[in-house]
Amino acid sequence: MPSTAFVFPGQGSQRAGMGLDLVRNWPYLQDRYYERADEILGFPLSELCRNGPASALREMPVTQPAVLLTSVAALDVLRTYSAEPDFVAGHSLGEFSALVCAGVLEWTDALRLVRMRGELMDDVSRRVPGKMAAVVGLGLTEVEELCDRAAAQSGEVVEVANHNDLTQVVVSGQIGGIERLLELLRSTRAERVVVLEIAGPAHCSLMQDIEQDFVTAMEQAEFRDPRIPFYSGTTAALVRTAEEARECLRLQLTGRVRWTELVQALGAEGVGTFVEVGPGKALGGMCRRILPGVQTFRTNDADLLKTAVNAIV
Repeated sequence: MPSTAFVFPGQGSQRAGMGLDLVRNWPYLQDRYYERADEILGFPLSELCRNGPASALREMPVTQPAVLLTSVAALDVLRTYSAEPDFVAGHSLGEFSALVCAGVLEWTDALRLVRMRGELMDDVSRRVPGKMAAVVGLGLTEVEELCDRAAAQSGEVVEVANHNDLTQVVVSGQIGGIERLLELLRSTRAERVVVLEIAGPAHCSLMQDIEQDFVTAMEQAEFRDPRIPFYSGTTAALVRTAEEARECLRLQLTGRVRWTELVQALGAEGVGTFVEVGPGKALGGMCRRILPGVQTFRTNDADLLKTAVNAIV
């Protein structure tokens, strides 16, 4: 029988109303997670999840804890039905939720860490304005070469941030570098280029200055060895120890998300079912494009979550 992986989304999956249907159907989530999150962080994160506005949810110090909170709430409901994965992984920010699932982090520690991560990343983006864009229809090598040309011509940072699937690559960097890359892309066979609504240049060398601050923050949290096999999006490899998990979270600040390689590695492990645990729907599409024929399920409302449970339990 094919194995099941729980995969957790990152930035870009947030939306006003996320998690609301789950709380309506499983009211215990309000006390167990949403009210506690508000107390821990000192601001009404639960209200922002319910009602937005979208502009506030795009701010990294809000986006990151909001996505994690919604993901761990969905995970809790899955577990009330005895739904458990054989493997776990997360896309960028989603690695923190995946580490909660794997037993490496308590959700409260993960919440504090992603709040800090969002604040640190936001500080970088204010000092060195940047942006991200998705390039559809070109392979990884071609986009890498174009990034090198754009960086040389603009004198600014522009790098591959995410290899999402076989024909979708996300780039990140300073505004001038990204704009030069967009100009170069006009003369290629790229099907589509989309500037992302993400407030800052994640997963590139611009984030190097905050690595040590984040390492210091991680020292305040207890990390344990994974109880469920966890694959890192930074290395596309199995993480076996608490220290390896810490190192992967450090490396992902400046390192690219190797999602294509990660999903291929899970496929080689026999994974045939992917459950996207949290507010998003993009990961399922990526997994199907990387591994045609796999089953994918979502959990961002009660009916979808119950469908996932019925398929895997």
